[in-house]
Amino acid sequence: MPTTSQQLLQKTGDFLSLTRQHEWSLPETFSFEVAHQASNTKSLVSVLDTGIITFEPLGRATQKDIILSSAVHGNETAPIEICADIIAQLIKGELPLAERVMFLFGNPASMNIAKRFVEENLNRLFSGAHSEGDVQNKERDRAKVLEQAVTNFYTDLAAHNLQAAGERERYHYDLHTAIRGSKNDKFAVYPFRHGKPWKKSQLCFLQACDVTTILLSHSPTTTFSYFSSNNFGADAFTVELGKVMPFGENDMTKFTKVRDTLTRFVSGQPLALAAYDGSAFDIFEIDQTINKYTEGFTLHFADDAENFTDFPVGYVLATDGDVEHKVRTKGEAIIFPNANVALDQRALLTVKPTTLD
Repeated sequence: MPTTSQQLLQKTGDFLSLTRQHEWSLPETFSFEVAHQASNTKSLVSVLDTGIITFEPLGRATQKDIILSSAVHGNETAPIEICADIIAQLIKGELPLAERVMFLFGNPASMNIAKRFVEENLNRLFSGAHSEGDVQNKERDRAKVLEQAVTNFYTDLAAHNLQAAGERERYHYDLHTAIRGSKNDKFAVYPFRHGKPWKKSQLCFLQACDVTTILLSHSPTTTFSYFSSNNFGADAFTVELGKVMPFGENDMTKFTKVRDTLTRFVSGQPLALAAYDGSAFDIFEIDQTINKYTEGFTLHFADDAENFTDFPVGYVLATDGDVEHKVRTKGEAIIFPNANVALDQRALLTVKPTTLD
């Protein structure tokens, strides 16, 4: 007998509301089948926990395992609204499904208070960081839950009669919005690849999403996208879409291309990607990672300075006690400045232009 939650979800397709009603866990899990009207196909929908839902085509071979995550920071609402819309279309059978897809709403509790996080930045807690030190909080518990959900989705293939992992394509697009405005309204962080080549085909996919500014990371991190990339070989990115806005106040016309491309990707519709052309992209590599070590940490530029603002060589970007952090190279620009982070956390990145071979 379907539960009340299941019946309501099947009727409305509103997985976001169900998630927000149960901030940290669901009282029950459930699955149901959906008939996709236009394609005369069926899929299995599984609600695994709060904010965790999977869609799997029934009776058809698949090649791709796709994860679309949002709300790792709860006040970054545009990606949440994009994913909620695609989920609703899939549940109501309005959109065909071609591949296995998992949607993750990372931090429902922070959504409900319209803040980046409740106690600790969730996007600094992956790859085991949730278990370092003596700190305990619900965000650390949630990071463990999300890691396990990703692990199960990518590796529990026998239970779904799927071919070996090496024969499948894995993707994880972790969708965010930036705290402040940006000279480049949309951009993506490409996690450290440990010597593997950067995939130009993936940059072409991002270009179809209207994302042509790319940051190449040259060191391991504790972000969600790095976890999937490093642990499971997924093509993974942290994708920043505009600026933080309250629910309902986003200009969703700015995200038409990303919404349409993601919709086509999960439903198997042609993507018509352009051939790679380096001149179409602004590519940067991370230069300095500046952490905050004292309560006296200060940024020396305006609070409304946009991401990708550059400063002359020698300019003092920040002071931390007696330490000065200066611009070292021509064209070096700021990104993700935030002096209000906890001690030992990253307060600023700088980036410099580069190219792909």
